[in-house]
Amino acid sequence: MAIATETFYSDLPVQDIRLSELIAEKSLFVSVPEDWHILAADIKNSSQAIQEGRHQDVNLIATGSVIAILNLAAKENISIPFFFGGDGAVMLVPEKLLESGISALRKHRENTAKNFGYNLKIGHISVCEIYKNKVELVISKAKISDVFSIPVVLGNGLQYAENLIKQDEDIHSNNFPENQFPLNLDGMECKWNKIKPPEKDQEVISLIVSGCGDQDPSKIFSQVLNAIDEIYGSPKRRKPISVKHLKLNAGLQLLKSEMQVKLGRYNSFYFIKNWIKTRLGDIYLKHSQAGKEYLEKLIELTDTLTIDGRINTVISGTPEQREALINFLDVLEKSTEIKYGLHVSNASVMSCYVKDMATAEHIHFVDGADGGYTKAANNLKEKFSGM
Repeated sequence: MAIATETFYSDLPVQDIRLSELIAEKSLFVSVPEDWHILAADIKNSSQAIQEGRHQDVNLIATGSVIAILNLAAKENISIPFFFGGDGAVMLVPEKLLESGISALRKHRENTAKNFGYNLKIGHISVCEIYKNKVELVISKAKISDVFSIPVVLGNGLQYAENLIKQDEDIHSNNFPENQFPLNLDGMECKWNKIKPPEKDQEVISLIVSGCGDQDPSKIFSQVLNAIDEIYGSPKRRKPISVKHLKLNAGLQLLKSEMQVKLGRYNSFYFIKNWIKTRLGDIYLKHSQAGKEYLEKLIELTDTLTIDGRINTVISGTPEQREALINFLDVLEKSTEIKYGLHVSNASVMSCYVKDMATAEHIHFVDGADGGYTKAANNLKEKFSGM
């Protein structure tokens, strides 16, 4: 399947079948072009930050990593796949975006260290290098709704790249001049309170499922996704976000953190303007027709499922549903077909990229409260280290 390289992802056909069916059908996946790159950002010692109660800062910084690259891509009219991970992010970019992307992430790292004291590790690896090391990286695009599709990656390519970047600070990223391109985080909005599950008897789980060894996990992943559908219902039904529990947070600390990530410094005009905007926002969103339509669209455009060679998802449901899922996953884990990490919380957190409120040009990143994905990843890491 020959696709022009810079428009590779935008030209990729959207597959309108159940995700559990798509992931089992390898013929619907194609190799990522060799001249593309895996660009990653990861917050070092994020687990400690979360233990200190700074999970919102961690989410903000990870969100900023994605938005920095999305704004560069939008400027060049290029569509790229990206994968939000709670305490970091991975993006697939063509050569044209590589230098500007590294430069933007360096500035984001500088702001992160100055304002929050965290080390944001960044790096990139060419897809060609991944293939030379005999690591698989294939991709498809799945229709989630009429206005939302997600990239679906199979193979260990992204995890392979992430592990190298975590081990080798700034892998390949020092090949470029310092800060030749500006950091643009326009559209970054992170003003929501913790969000309770849609129903009173529900909880939120953050789940990561990984294959074991060198075996192709696509058929097993298909079974896992099918089991999640059967136990929790459709992706729409199990979303942890609902309009009735959305409330803007005018807390000074959250506004300050958002400002520091977005601008890299304190700006009194920005702070006051956004405090007022947040105070009035609930009235606009809950009582105007345009606001209500935006909230409905927001629910549809929440990113609660990422498949980046693993299954990463945030789900709301009852403790009984969780037990049913754990029983299913334990059988697969005991037969060494998967390993999984899971964290339970009483709410979710959301950060947003809003280019235009009046259109579908916005996306919302969801994680379990108190570092859901990070704690699930730690749970998974412990299981692999014990093998």
